[in-house]
Amino acid sequence: MPKQPCSKLLAEGTCSDPDCGFEHNVLSCEVCGIFLPDEKSYRAHMRSRRHLRRANDDTFGRIHYCSLCSRYFSGLSHWRAHVRSKKHVKKASQQGVPPTIEPEYPLDIPGQRFCVLCEQHVPEPQWQRHTENRRHKSKERYAIFKSAMDEAQDDKNGATVSGEFDFKVVELSDALGGVSVTGKMEATEPLARFTLVKHQLTSSQGRATYSPFQVTLVGTNHTISHGLPLSFTVTMKSKYLGRSEDRLEMTFEDTKMRTQFMIVRILRVTVGSKSDQETLKPKVPYTPRKRVERPPESSVVQGEPAPALNAIPYQGKLTFAVIPKYLAEHLQTGTTAEIIENLRNLHLPAVVDSQTYSRHFKCLFWAEEVQMEHDLERYDIHDAELMRHPSRDVVSDRPVHYYYLKVPGLAEKRPSVLIGDCILAQSRNSTDKSRWFQGIVHVVRKEEVGLRFHHSFSANPSDRFQVRFKLNRIPMRRQHQAMDYTVFSQDRVLFPTEVHVPTTPIPRVPRNGTVPTDLRLRNTLVGTNEPQLQAVLSIVKSEPGSLPFVIFGPPGTGKTVTMVEAIFQILNTNPSARILACAPSNSAADLIAARLTSASNKGSSTSSTSPGLTKEQLFRAYAPSRSKSQVELELLDFAYLNSSGHFSVPPMAKMKSFRVIVTTCVSASIVSGIGMPRGHFSHIFVDEAGQATEPEAMIAIKGMADGRTNVVLSGDPKQLGPVIRSKVARELGLEMSFIERLMGREVYDEDWGYGKSVVKLVKNFRSHPAILKFPNERFYRGDLQACGDAKVINFYLNSSHLVDEKKKFPIVFYSISGKDNREASSPSFFNIDEVTMVKKLIEKLRADRKLRLSDDDIGVIAPYHAQVLKLRAALRAVADSVKVGSVEEFQGQERRVIIISTVRSSREFVEYDLRHTLGFVANPCRFNVAVTRAKALLCIIGDPSVLSLDPLWRSFLNYIHLSGGWSGPDPTWDTSEPVDEAGGYDAVVRTGAVDDMNAFTRRMERLTLSGMRDEDRDGGDEDDVDAADANVDRPWVEVE
Repeated sequence: MPKQPCSKLLAEGTCSDPDCGFEHNVLSCEVCGIFLPDEKSYRAHMRSRRHLRRANDDTFGRIHYCSLCSRYFSGLSHWRAHVRSKKHVKKASQQGVPPTIEPEYPLDIPGQRFCVLCEQHVPEPQWQRHTENRRHKSKERYAIFKSAMDEAQDDKNGATVSGEFDFKVVELSDALGGVSVTGKMEATEPLARFTLVKHQLTSSQGRATYSPFQVTLVGTNHTISHGLPLSFTVTMKSKYLGRSEDRLEMTFEDTKMRTQFMIVRILRVTVGSKSDQETLKPKVPYTPRKRVERPPESSVVQGEPAPALNAIPYQGKLTFAVIPKYLAEHLQTGTTAEIIENLRNLHLPAVVDSQTYSRHFKCLFWAEEVQMEHDLERYDIHDAELMRHPSRDVVSDRPVHYYYLKVPGLAEKRPSVLIGDCILAQSRNSTDKSRWFQGIVHVVRKEEVGLRFHHSFSANPSDRFQVRFKLNRIPMRRQHQAMDYTVFSQDRVLFPTEVHVPTTPIPRVPRNGTVPTDLRLRNTLVGTNEPQLQAVLSIVKSEPGSLPFVIFGPPGTGKTVTMVEAIFQILNTNPSARILACAPSNSAADLIAARLTSASNKGSSTSSTSPGLTKEQLFRAYAPSRSKSQVELELLDFAYLNSSGHFSVPPMAKMKSFRVIVTTCVSASIVSGIGMPRGHFSHIFVDEAGQATEPEAMIAIKGMADGRTNVVLSGDPKQLGPVIRSKVARELGLEMSFIERLMGREVYDEDWGYGKSVVKLVKNFRSHPAILKFPNERFYRGDLQACGDAKVINFYLNSSHLVDEKKKFPIVFYSISGKDNREASSPSFFNIDEVTMVKKLIEKLRADRKLRLSDDDIGVIAPYHAQVLKLRAALRAVADSVKVGSVEEFQGQERRVIIISTVRSSREFVEYDLRHTLGFVANPCRFNVAVTRAKALLCIIGDPSVLSLDPLWRSFLNYIHLSGGWSGPDPTWDTSEPVDEAGGYDAVVRTGAVDDMNAFTRRMERLTLSGMRDEDRDGGDEDDVDAADANVDRPWVEVE
């Protein structure tokens, strides 16, 4: 246990008692005003939520003044809480102004002094302490450095250095041979005479870094006088794409005065594509989007409902599940941390069990709904045109008008709009700003939607409208409805323990691999895979009313194949079995249906020749909002269309006759909603269960299960979970899927529960062993076995696409220093330099006449939506069919070649911060999915100085470098050193940057700096960033 700090030391700054037994090596955090007893505690505190919240508030200590209420507030978080308060909103309403006024920042406040360096107010009694704290000192040192740098670039003492040393964009072909520019050192005064004492590049000093620049002096005479300049050449030569910057430091001596001084010139180059840099550059400079509170729509004229909304004959009404007023207030008042604390104290149960389960998840889902509504505001259109098209009503055949609205981003589902959704419109000329017309979506096309309004609505071609997108609450209400099913709250499903394990032993697969005689495998390959066969056997032999069984399927191990085989075996061995098979997305549900029907023979690896299920045995239930054009022709025969052409359901007798019904998790509400009896299904399967929220999975389970229903979950909790937009909901556990929660319970231990509650599949049929090795050891205890087709996984061995053909290592990391860009009001990042690298790699792959592959063999993953759009634009003329998407879009998919563009790159070392520099990239699940999609070749493009801040990425980069897969400038750290999993590498980079900064300033001989920078402020917290901006790269998921 650490010793207590010496109280005398803390009070007086020194302790003269030689026998004092207290701790004197005390570290303090000036941001939080506390002392830490040792280095370990200090580092832990620096990573703590408490410290980060205070350190990350860029306006912490800055006084905000509300002119409406005549009140002062310290920090942005307190200001935001104030403008949402009842008193402020009421005062704003009384004065006829919106409550979201901009704060004033007065400099002169009684009893306060304003620190220009830190941009904050400090109480007078604390001023001396403030000027001595580390944060202020670091700002002071940085200001001195910037001043020294500015001064160093000035010509001085009659000496000038001329020349253009920004090489701008140089094509790689030119950079390989070298490009040179000339410069001159001259004396501008007639009697001036100087000697060039020394010239050096900053990259050669201190921490040696890669530089493509070389400087050569012309001649041997280094004396400069009026009319006799000294010429020099700067040559840039590089075989790597990317940006480089260096400083040329020239030290002169005045021969008369015998004094020395320095002049500095910045050297810059971008080795890349001039065309890409010009075409993809920001069209409009980035300016953060100002959030404007939307006045409520107090009067809404209802639109014409879409016929699809009545296609399903639901029994009873769906509850509205309106957010309780008091909860809504708490969800919109205070910082994120304060909201979480309020929810824990006032709304959430202290213990989550079968009795409090519903209350817990309903609260979390309301928090998510608030954030979803907020995020949708980003897509509001403020100058929209509505084009009127006459048509005829599908049902009555009477003439009607459709109004078509172009929706930017609709093709990328940003926003996602489905038939039946609501969009509000208001003429910009309207005098009544509270009155809106509701347009119901009847038609969805690639870039536009067709709306039906109330008959009183009209629009001329010249009219312009304000348009608001409204959240479709139906999926949310379905999940709330599932939570309200109190009839089914069995612990054996929700909170299983060892007591719920059946007493009858589950048969184990014989070691010799013999398939049990009562199993007639449709896919005979399952019989050669012991874990798959055990999973099938365990599911088939489980007694009715068993605890949920988990098929834990790491990447490429065939979890869907296993699940499908289990379904076939249940149907074969139990004639009365009825199965409900669900998945979070339509694509995953369609895959299940295709594998179970005759369509499964197309492109399937199964060795079976037996027919699949017929349309009399399997029904694919689609939500009416889904378009017929979105469904594969082979599956349309297994669905049901009503007379209006919308997806519906056949009569109840027919529905009961199907042996298997396949649907999405949310659309599983169809089977319970039309009145199918609870317990009708003997088994409920949920595939890709890790991607569904727990309430989503419960729509089927709590809606249809009884005491004898068996539940089977298939998925991988080590990969991406459900997309949750609310930070509050994520922190409180909504991001944890049902399968992940179960896998955390003792009864699902991989070893103890093998065959009884869980089977982990271990044979990976996708990736080369070298690609599989790192994620296998990191996430799967090293259990996975590479069993892919040798012709596929070894495709690129001994090829020029690898760094070292002899090492046979099919992973390449392309080290590149690029530039983060943003444009307009989008906070999403893109990196043109990495786009150029991706394009060149694909051109090289496609040009290989020996190792031929198609566009469909290549996948490009980028974590930022802006980068995805830039990549698609750049590849349009090169490889238009190559899929480019986010990590979420690639989960469950595979390609022969995967290229990952990590995007983030920053040279602002002094401001380095792990969370805000890496952002989306530093996420273990996202990392795991990204690096496990490739079969034969994995290429990663990124800035190692940024990626290495994260311990996981640093370990992966070490693995690649030590294995011979590194291309580009060498890493700046020792890749053989063990990685500190606690992190802290951003602080190391900052300290190194300060070392370089101080060394340069000392070389200027202007001043000497003492002390080292231990910390810096971390930039904006999510509380300082509009949550909709933080969510801009999260996809909108269509769950119906």
